[in-house]
Amino acid sequence: MQPRNMSMSGVVDLAAVKAAGEAKAKAEQVRAEAARQGGTAAVSPSALVIDVDEAGFERDVLQRSAEVPVVLDFWAEWCEPCKQLGPLLERLAVEYNGRFLLAKIDVDANQMLMQQFGIQGIPAVFAVVAGQALPLFQGAVPEAQIRETLDQLIQIGEERFGLTGIVVDADADDSAPAARPVGPYDVLLEAAMSALDAGDLAGAVQAYKNVLADDPAHPEAKLGLAQAELLQRVQGLDAGVVRKNAADNPADVAAQIAAADLDLVGGHVQDAFGRLVETVRRTAGADRDAARLRLLELFEVIGADDPRVTAGRQALARVLF
Repeated sequence: MQPRNMSMSGVVDLAAVKAAGEAKAKAEQVRAEAARQGGTAAVSPSALVIDVDEAGFERDVLQRSAEVPVVLDFWAEWCEPCKQLGPLLERLAVEYNGRFLLAKIDVDANQMLMQQFGIQGIPAVFAVVAGQALPLFQGAVPEAQIRETLDQLIQIGEERFGLTGIVVDADADDSAPAARPVGPYDVLLEAAMSALDAGDLAGAVQAYKNVLADDPAHPEAKLGLAQAELLQRVQGLDAGVVRKNAADNPADVAAQIAAADLDLVGGHVQDAFGRLVETVRRTAGADRDAARLRLLELFEVIGADDPRVTAGRQALARVLF
C-alpha cells in the first residue's frame, strides 16, 4: 500500500463555525465538571498509549477528546506496515508528553469501528478532537510528516477547542509490572481444570469467566475459556450430520460454523480456518460477521503465536479488504 497523506483534510469540516462552537462549548463543559470534581489526575507515560475497543470507545475516546486530542491507530497483527508505524506513534505519544493520547484499535476485533470510520486499508490514523473526527494519514508515512501532522492537530486542539492536554507524571515507575492478584485466581483456575476433568464444561466456562471478570487480560483464563466454550459447543453434536449439512448447504453459515468447530476439535486446524475464511468471502452483513467472529474465537483457541493463526489472519485480511 502506498502512503496516502490525508494530513488535515478534515479541518475544513471542523472549521465550520457552528460545529466548532458547539464542540468547544461541550469540551469546556466537560473540563469544568472535571475541575469541580477535583481535576484530572496526572498519568504515567505508559498511560498515554491505550488499547480501545467498541465497548469502551465512548469513554476512552469521545469523552477523553474533551481534554486532549485522541489519535486513533487502526492496525492488525497481520499488517506488516502497522508493525513499523505502531511503535513510532507510541514513541511520539510519550515524547509529546500528554499533548495527545494514542488509542490503538485492532480492526479484526472491532469491525464496527472500522466501518464507521470508513477504513479501506490499514494502517490508518484518525484523530478525535472535542468529539469531532478527522482523518490524518494512511499507510507508512515518514516520521517528519507525522510530526508535522501532529503539530497541526495539537494547534487546532488548543486554538479552536481550548485543549491543553493531560498532565504526565514523569516520575511514575512504568518499569515495574503491575502485580497480579494471586489469592483467588489459583483456586479458580484449579476449579476450572477440575471441572474440565469431570466433563463439567459449564462449570469450567464459569470458573474462567470469574477470573476474567477481575482480570480481563489473564492469558491462561482467556485461552481456557476459548477452549472450554469450543468443547461446550460441539458437545452432543452428531459429526456425520453436521458435516453432511455443511457439504449439502455451502451457503448455510450456521452449518459451516458448526463444521469448523468440529474441524478444530478434530485437529484439522487449517481446514477449520479455511472453511470460515471462505464463508466470510462469500457472505455479507450479519452472516459475514457471524463467520468472522467465530474465526477470531478459533484463533484464540490455537493462540496468536501459532503460524497457522498468522496465516489465517492474513487470509482473512485478503477477503475483508
